[in-house]
Amino acid sequence: MSDSLTVKSTRRHKLHPAALRTMHWINAIAMILLIGSGWKIYNDEVLFGWLHFPDWMTFGVYAQHGLQIHFFAMWLLVINGIAYAAYGFATGRLRRKMLPIRLSEIAANIRDALRFKLAHDDITRYNAVQKMLYVGIMLVIVIQILSGLAIWKPVQFQELTALLGGFQYARLAHFIGMAAIVGFLIIHVALALLVPKTIIAMVAGGPDVADDDTAPHPAPAE
Repeated sequence: MSDSLTVKSTRRHKLHPAALRTMHWINAIAMILLIGSGWKIYNDEVLFGWLHFPDWMTFGVYAQHGLQIHFFAMWLLVINGIAYAAYGFATGRLRRKMLPIRLSEIAANIRDALRFKLAHDDITRYNAVQKMLYVGIMLVIVIQILSGLAIWKPVQFQELTALLGGFQYARLAHFIGMAAIVGFLIIHVALALLVPKTIIAMVAGGPDVADDDTAPHPAPAE
């Protein structure tokens, strides 16, 4: 009689379930609104005299319109971000997709990218550089929320404002965070255009995958 190994069954689903795709595009819209309206607010009281953003790149006729759009997009991002984090922890997706992050793998990926040998065949897994960028941008968003609160209500959140070095330093931190997010979006869109199937997957769901990417395969009968 032949024996076989008992294998835990796993459910299969789309690489990007509908809930995740919805949250992704809501995040994208919120980010664009935040950046464009933030530039309108910045132009009203610039940090750097040499830097002004053209009106066609901003949202809102006047600064107060930019503020209204900014607050709307802020709450949209916060609520959607909480939902995304809850979904990621509840399903284990954040752990599976983002961890572990190893410095040796990051260095290897960067070397491959510089030699134009970075593989893009498997869209179901993130390479080390992608993991670092995604985790890093999540941390930047947290800093943006904190510095935004310090700018919005410097008296009510005076301890937070003081922790950031004062109102002007909070503005500077918020500006630097914005620049980091813009840089991330440029890289993110560029990579998506280089590998169009990633865009299709974020629209249609992508290939079917198992709940556990490391699930063993059935052993052949002996």
